[in-house]
Amino acid sequence: MSPNRLYYRPIPDQGPAPRYRLVGGWAGFSQFEVLQRGHAPRLSDSAPDEVIAALTAPRPAIAGLAMDRPQIMGIVNATPDSFSDGGAYDPVAQAERLLTEGADILDIGGESTRPGAEEVAVGDEIARILPTIRQMAGRVPVSADTRKSAVARAALEAGATLINDVSGFDFDPGLAALVAEAKVPVCLMHAQGLPAHMQDDPRYDDVLLDVYDALEQRILRAENAGIARQQIVIDPGIGFGKNTVHNLALLRRISLYHGLGCVILLGVSRKRFIGEIGQAADAAARLPGTLAVTLAALDQGVQIHRVHDVAEIRQGLRLWQALNKDETGQR
Repeated sequence: MSPNRLYYRPIPDQGPAPRYRLVGGWAGFSQFEVLQRGHAPRLSDSAPDEVIAALTAPRPAIAGLAMDRPQIMGIVNATPDSFSDGGAYDPVAQAERLLTEGADILDIGGESTRPGAEEVAVGDEIARILPTIRQMAGRVPVSADTRKSAVARAALEAGATLINDVSGFDFDPGLAALVAEAKVPVCLMHAQGLPAHMQDDPRYDDVLLDVYDALEQRILRAENAGIARQQIVIDPGIGFGKNTVHNLALLRRISLYHGLGCVILLGVSRKRFIGEIGQAADAAARLPGTLAVTLAALDQGVQIHRVHDVAEIRQGLRLWQALNKDETGQR
């Protein structure tokens, strides 16, 4: 990308009367942080009309879920080796529990993408996820967490309503065409490298802008394959080819990514950087840190939050919503 390109980040405004409503949701903003490679950030009261349009246009529903309010995606790992809870539960029982706890959508995956993970055979991945998808389909929106078109096709036939591809269509060239044909929404995540080696030595010139540019290219590739932008969700890929410094840089300014014109999904639940900063070696002990990061992202208008601990995050969300209502009950 050109070093002269300007990027406009909406600065969340918690005041009573912000100038703009961010993507038709709960957050507002009045000023912009202007970012440029090789330059210090600066504040501005103005931005190009097309930037303002992208930052204020309401986002359509995704898989039947309204995007003018936060949505909780419950994680169901049908894997023996996921970093936090691999093999710790029966996937169908876990899906039932998360639905009872208040999950708005379930993300069901059969291949671990933790650092160091190896690829799983297609048949094994399908066998792991289909029983849970079939059990939950029609009761709650179901996302299939897969990089592979053959797995995605089986998941859609079983009732999945969204495809969550951690490779952003980099892994399987046939997945984009399948999603376009099925006319279902897709989440495109940014990752640097494959899971087996992505954490060896991740490097960026400017992680915030590098990820923005990479997601922009993924969106354009998806559109060229016939997928409408309003059907695309983006995920900056916290922890996927990124160290703690990179993760914090993305999270501090995550509202920048609203400028891409898509719904944002954030997956930080129990991740290693939370353990490093929060001094929690055990992944299951990272709920407080996960909640802290989730609430900070809510203030920046992030719509979908992918988490392990649905009941606890739901409770935090209820308190956050109550505190952000005025005396009339309006946001």
